[in-house]
Amino acid sequence: MSHPRKQIMLASQSPRRRELLEQIGITYWVKAPDIDESSAEGEPAEDYVVRLAESKASVIQATTTDGVPVLGADTVVVHDNVILTKPSNPDHANTMLERLSGRNHEVLTAIAVVARQREVLLTRTRVWFREISTAERRAYVATKEPLDKAGGYAIQGLAAMFITRIDGSYSGVMGLPLYETAELLAKFGVHPDGFS
Repeated sequence: MSHPRKQIMLASQSPRRRELLEQIGITYWVKAPDIDESSAEGEPAEDYVVRLAESKASVIQATTTDGVPVLGADTVVVHDNVILTKPSNPDHANTMLERLSGRNHEVLTAIAVVARQREVLLTRTRVWFREISTAERRAYVATKEPLDKAGGYAIQGLAAMFITRIDGSYSGVMGLPLYETAELLAKFGVHPDGFS
């Protein structure tokens, strides 16, 4: 049985990003970068997420010698101009969900592909939450699902029952906007298996 050749290096340990790449037939290796993900004082959310995506891809690309394109991505939730990254503990997750309850927020996902050239793209998706009761927040946090997710929720998980509407990319909220990723990779000659 033959295996398709790997096409890109994914600079991320996110299982969601791996699933999304597999969904569109892109084969990859994983090599997670070790970078400082803290934001600079007063850094706009757009600049922050783009900088991280590009840094992740660039750090890994600098360690490869075969010219394989490296894909980096980063996702943040923004509410009232405040960046909500991954919660640091269950109380922090509960506070994030309380903040998002009954309101809308923006999810920014940046993707960067680095090889001989460098391409970076930013997507924006607006997400509306219904009111979430205190009991529901506690029950959701107790599942541990929110603890490694930007903004403290997973759109593809239990949190789907809180979301009344989205305007933008569903897969972008998960961490990798598939339409934009496919378009970007095509510029590097990378296409889904069987496509050209």
